[in-house]
Amino acid sequence: MTLEDVKKILDAEVIAGGDLLHKDVSMACGSDLMSDVLAFVKSESLLLTGLTNPQVVRTAEMADITAICFVRGKMPDQQTISMAESKLIPLLMTPLSMFESCGRLHREGIASCFECKKNVK
Repeated sequence: MTLEDVKKILDAEVIAGGDLLHKDVSMACGSDLMSDVLAFVKSESLLLTGLTNPQVVRTAEMADITAICFVRGKMPDQQTISMAESKLIPLLMTPLSMFESCGRLHREGIASCFECKKNVK
């Protein structure tokens, strides 16, 4: 599934990286704890989060996350957006809750990072 597909499924808006929506995503994780993201999320995943600070982008870069989708209509500040653009990490924003977002993606075939047996890093 591509980020363009994710955008449609989540009724999401592209905040940054609109030219990168061709990237593939096969796993996703919803978390507001960046320590859990570093411990459990596999590379090339989609991160769903309610946190909008620059630390989310730093964590995504360290964990080799494909894209970040902010839930509950949360919009990151310009510093976070600029950092994501410089790191080529697409940012999306959905009005849906974390629960609804994860459920929709799972229903459409996206696996949880916890369901994937091997780490793709």
